[in-house]
Amino acid sequence: MQDFKYSLIITIVNKGFSNDVMEAARAEGVSGGTVMRARGTAEKEVTKFMGFTIEPEKDIVLVLVENEKRAATIKAIHAKAGLGTKGHGFTFSLPVKDVIGGFRLNNKEQE
Repeated sequence: MQDFKYSLIITIVNKGFSNDVMEAARAEGVSGGTVMRARGTAEKEVTKFMGFTIEPEKDIVLVLVENEKRAATIKAIHAKAGLGTKGHGFTFSLPVKDVIGGFRLNNKEQE
C-alpha cells in the first residue's frame, strides 16, 4: 500500500455499537467518520457462526485515515468493538489513491 497515501477503514458492528468504533478511532486522532445502517442477509434472522450469534441489524462505520494511522486505528477499533466485544465487529481497510473535497482529515484541511 505504499503507493496510496490514505486508507478507508470499514468496520461492521451490531446495531448501536458505532459509537464504540468512533471513540476508538478518535483516540487515534481521527476527526470523524460516516455511519450507515445495514441488514445482513443470512438464511435465518439470527444464525450462529464460530460460536457467535450473528444479528441481522448492523452499523457500518467508514473512516478515512492517512496510512501512517491505519494500523493503530484498526487495532484500537478491534480492542473496543471487535469480535470479542458486544459489538461483534470486524474491521478491514482498503487503499485510497485520491481524495478530494473540503473536509478535515486527521485535523488537516484537504482541498
